[in-house]
Amino acid sequence: MTDHLTAGPPHDPPPDAALERPRRARASIGLVFAVHGAVSGSFVTRIPWIQDRLDLSPGQLGLALVMPAIGSSLAMPLAGRFVHRYGGRAAVRGLLSLWCLALTLPALAPSLPFLCLALLAFGATAGMADVAMNAQGVEIEQRLGRSIMSGLHGMWSVGGLLASAFGILAAHQDLDARLQLAVTAVVLLGLAQLVSRGLPDLRAAEGEEEPPRFALPPRSSLVIGLVGFCAVFAEGASMDWSGVYLKDVTGASATMAAASYTAFALTMAVSRLAGDAVIRRLGAVRATRISGAIATTGGVLVVLADSPALAIPGFALIGIGIAVVVPLAFAAAGRIGTNPSQAIAGVATVTYTSGLVAPAIIGALAQATSLTVSFGVVAALTFALLLSAGALRRAEPDAAHPPGGDHPTPTTGRPTEKVITPSSK
Repeated sequence: MTDHLTAGPPHDPPPDAALERPRRARASIGLVFAVHGAVSGSFVTRIPWIQDRLDLSPGQLGLALVMPAIGSSLAMPLAGRFVHRYGGRAAVRGLLSLWCLALTLPALAPSLPFLCLALLAFGATAGMADVAMNAQGVEIEQRLGRSIMSGLHGMWSVGGLLASAFGILAAHQDLDARLQLAVTAVVLLGLAQLVSRGLPDLRAAEGEEEPPRFALPPRSSLVIGLVGFCAVFAEGASMDWSGVYLKDVTGASATMAAASYTAFALTMAVSRLAGDAVIRRLGAVRATRISGAIATTGGVLVVLADSPALAIPGFALIGIGIAVVVPLAFAAAGRIGTNPSQAIAGVATVTYTSGLVAPAIIGALAQATSLTVSFGVVAALTFALLLSAGALRRAEPDAAHPPGGDHPTPTTGRPTEKVITPSSK
C-alpha cells in the first residue's frame, strides 16, 4: 500500500516541504481565499461608477452582471486540466494571478458590449481559480485530518469585506475607478504570488491520464451540488432582495433596509470562521441538518415579518444557517474519485448557476405573487437541507484512513497515488 501522497524512489527529490508543514499550508491557502475574495469585493464597490461612466440603464447593467456567472460556469470544467498538467501550486498561482489582473478590465470597457466581454473573462478566471484553490483546500484538509473548508470560505468573506471597505473609501473620495482598480490589481497580484509559495506542489502520478479539455462532472458530484444549490439560492435571494423586502414589505427606512444586508453578510462571515469547530464536533451531516433548521427558522421569520424587528433577525439566521453548507459541499466533492478538481468543478458549476438564477426567480415570483411568497420558496429550499444532508457524508474524514494514509477510491477500493515533486521556483 502506498500513501495517498507519495514521494518518488529514494534517489528522487525529497517530498514537498509545504506538506511536511501542513499548518503553513493551511495559512497559505487561507490567504489565497482572502485574496480571491478581495478581488470580488473590490469590483462590487465600483459597479455604480461603471454604470455612471457608461450611462447604463438598470436592465443593461443587469445584463452585464450576468456575464461573470456565465463565464465561471463555462470555464470551471477546464480547471481540472490545469491542475493535472501544471500541479496544484502552479495552477492556483497562475489562475489567481489572472483573476487579479482581470479586475482591471471592467472599468476600462468603453461600451456595454465590451463590458460584457470583460465581465465574461472576469468570471472565467474567477471560476477556474475558485476550483483550483478549493481542490488545494480539500487536499490540505485531508492531510490535517480536520475540517478547515468553512474557515477558508470565511477568509474569502473577510477578504471581500476588507477590500469593499477600501473601495467604499475610494468611491467616497471620488477616485477614478480605473486608477483604483489598477492599483488594487497590482497589489493583489503581488500578494497572490507571495501567499501561493506555501502551497503544496501536488502533481498527478506518472502515467496518469490527463483529463479532457472540457470534462463533464461525475454524477455523484451533482447530488452534492444540489445541496449547494439550495444554500446558494437562499444566499443569492437574501443578498439581492433583503433590502427590497424590508422596504416594501415591512416599511423600513432606506438605512434600515441597508442594515439587513450588513447583518446577513457579517453573520455569514463569522459563522464560516467559527464553522470548522462545529463541524469537527458534530460531523458534516449533523452540522448541515442543524444549519438547515436554523436557516429555515430564519426564512419563516422573514415570511411572517410585518416589521424590521422580525425580518432583520430572520435574514441573519438565514446567513448563519447556510454559511457552512457550500464549504462542506466542496469538501465532499473533493473526496470523489481520482480527479477531485473535476468533481469540485461540477459542484461549483451547479452552485454558481443557483446564484445566477436565484435573484431572477425571486423577482419573477414576486411579480406574479408577492415577495412574501418568494421567500416562502427560500424557506422550503433551506428545509430541503435537512432532508438531503446525507449527501455530504463524504465531507467527514474517514477514521480508517488518517491523514497521509491510503484513501481508497469509491469504485475500486484501491489507493489513489499522487506524486509530490519540488517546486521549480
